[in-house]
Amino acid sequence: MPTLYMNNNEVSFQQGRTLLEVARTNQIRIPTLCYLAGTRPTGQCRICVVEAEGSETLLPACGTPAAANMKILTDSPRVRAARKMIIEMMLASGAHNCIAAETAESDWTENQLKIMDQPWHQALCPSHGHCRLQDLAIEYGASVKGMNIQMYGHPLDDAAPMIVRDFSRCIGCGRCIQACNEIQVNLAIRPPFGRREDHPDGWYPVVNYDNCTHCGECVQVCPVGALFEKKAFGLSTGNETQKIRTTCPYCGVGCQQWLHVKDDKIVKVTGVENGAPNKGRLCVKGRFGYDFIYSEERLKTPLIRENGTFREASWDEALDLVADKFKSIIDESGPDAVAGVSCARSINEDSYQMQKLFRAVFKTNNIDHCART
Repeated sequence: MPTLYMNNNEVSFQQGRTLLEVARTNQIRIPTLCYLAGTRPTGQCRICVVEAEGSETLLPACGTPAAANMKILTDSPRVRAARKMIIEMMLASGAHNCIAAETAESDWTENQLKIMDQPWHQALCPSHGHCRLQDLAIEYGASVKGMNIQMYGHPLDDAAPMIVRDFSRCIGCGRCIQACNEIQVNLAIRPPFGRREDHPDGWYPVVNYDNCTHCGECVQVCPVGALFEKKAFGLSTGNETQKIRTTCPYCGVGCQQWLHVKDDKIVKVTGVENGAPNKGRLCVKGRFGYDFIYSEERLKTPLIRENGTFREASWDEALDLVADKFKSIIDESGPDAVAGVSCARSINEDSYQMQKLFRAVFKTNNIDHCART
């Protein structure tokens, strides 16, 4: 197996691996912003640049193939200076107040105060506390003091019912485009992405809503606060929420979710990145359809009809009534007089138990599933 040197340590690697993959395999940290696992690396943000002996330029680790006997430095002074400059340029490219939020408002600059007057900026950035750009800015001591901040002229798309696309916070990483086109394959967010000066009229990752399924995958992969859930704005920042893992209730696939809970109420839902079977992906219902549990019309106790009206009953009473009715029908007319339809919102295990009840207990094959059609 070939070897190379990272930070003066010899490491082995498999042919075809990138420098970033080699580093991660050997627990060597290289920060990234644009890199999205499972998609084609673009080297767009340049945060992952490393220094290679014999190369005049810094190389993007996410897109540079590893070669035998390379000598790589992942955190040299030259690399850190380059990353700091890139981070500062990203912070100056839009309306970012993440660093200022940690200081007293009396110490804010005039530009930072003006940012708060823009739509969807009156509260803390939705990604505050879990923003990759913010983390890197703190780590590398980035500052925009004396820089011309490009606060205005960015599009704002907040007409959709679930997602706000605030391009004043967009850093042009392209992760939303890759998530839409290469992971979900909805082809709703068009390329190109990249440097603003290269695409002055069409740089922003705007959405074609004819193709969009509102799955929210673009929101989940956004490393900053450019894309966020409209319902969660102002409710979920930093470590204010508790994450509770659960299974999506909408169908039998069993997608794994994180419920972000604050004050005993769900404020948003995200997919579990390494959870099977969905690997972080969710549909529009799984990601945004959690309000029903707070509906005043939701049944909280069994109801039994008597004389044309419903009355509340205990579970024991309701189940005994159903069992007696089934038994009476089967005794009078035989097992084929009953039939069941399993709901596609049930998990697979529930549907299995449903068919077992009808076939093994009721002795009939009159069992169906609403997803069959």
